[in-house]
Amino acid sequence: MTTPVLLEARALAMWRGERRLFHDLSLAAVPGRALHVRGPNGCGKTTLLRILCGLLDPEDGALLVSGQPVRGGDPRLRALVGYVGHADGLKHELAAAENLRFAAALAGADPGPDTHAALARMGLVAVAALEARQLSAGQRRRLALARLPGADRRLWILDEPFTALDTDGIALLAGLLEEALARGVAVIFTSHQAAPLAVERLDTLDLVAAA
Repeated sequence: MTTPVLLEARALAMWRGERRLFHDLSLAAVPGRALHVRGPNGCGKTTLLRILCGLLDPEDGALLVSGQPVRGGDPRLRALVGYVGHADGLKHELAAAENLRFAAALAGADPGPDTHAALARMGLVAVAALEARQLSAGQRRRLALARLPGADRRLWILDEPFTALDTDGIALLAGLLEEALARGVAVIFTSHQAAPLAVERLDTLDLVAAA
């Protein structure tokens, strides 16, 4: 049986000024598997993730959803991808719980029933009524990640998701990712540290070697 592919990248190429970041780079996002994109600062990891999200267009190559080419802004790509980048993307004047409801509404999901469960899953019930601006960096990172299940996206693309998390936060995120993978979500992420995920679900892309 052929393994379904949620998102395929074919022969991507991107330059930064006169320097080539990567060329002829291909990958596939597969349900139930995580892809850890590795490499030193400046090698193009964030650029690659932004291309996969449709936030940047590559200088060459193509993205395909269900075998059909897509570009940034394509509704098929927006409906597929849940993205958390370096910035938390929170509304800092809203409370933590309100941020989750707002994000769910933007994603077209029911913002009500799962808010408490999402906060509890990431250890944030005690700060549910606090404005996001009052939270620590680690709590804001947890809150940004807590939005993912409610958005009901089949591909999670995460840029350094473990940044600012303490040991408990890392364990909570690892559990969240394992649960998502078990449901058939695909995950592509960057991280400078070893990923605390089950090896049988994890693939690695060394961007310097691949480029």
